[in-house]
Amino acid sequence: MTSFTAQASDLVTKISPHSVNDTMDRLVAAVEKAGATVFARVDHAKGAMSIDAELAPNQMLVFGNPKLGTPIMQQNPAAGLDLPIRVVVFQDTDGKTNVAYHNPSRIADDHGIPADFKALQMMGGAVDKLTGAATAE
Repeated sequence: MTSFTAQASDLVTKISPHSVNDTMDRLVAAVEKAGATVFARVDHAKGAMSIDAELAPNQMLVFGNPKLGTPIMQQNPAAGLDLPIRVVVFQDTDGKTNVAYHNPSRIADDHGIPADFKALQMMGGAVDKLTGAATAE
């Protein structure tokens, strides 16, 4: 296994004091409490086991809120490539639980949407708040 290093300036990472599974459970609860929709919870480590490979705990949550995503896709339907939001929770080689996601502001750059577009700003704030709830003590 290699050590985790952020490669992109738009990648947001947070450390969680909880296990991967507990952090993900907390994120799911925060997303649902906020009224957003959980579309999928993917267990990458379980997938690795299915091919007799090892992977440290690693789960991804796919979630969104049509009230925020729809106006963005109305600006540029190709933004649907980056929506709904994906957050990965994984254990690094030091045993720490990391939470990572792309800052939604990159959607503006990638799809020609104004950086000050209200739905994008709200989405960025929401993802920060939700992941903050998942990683809180």
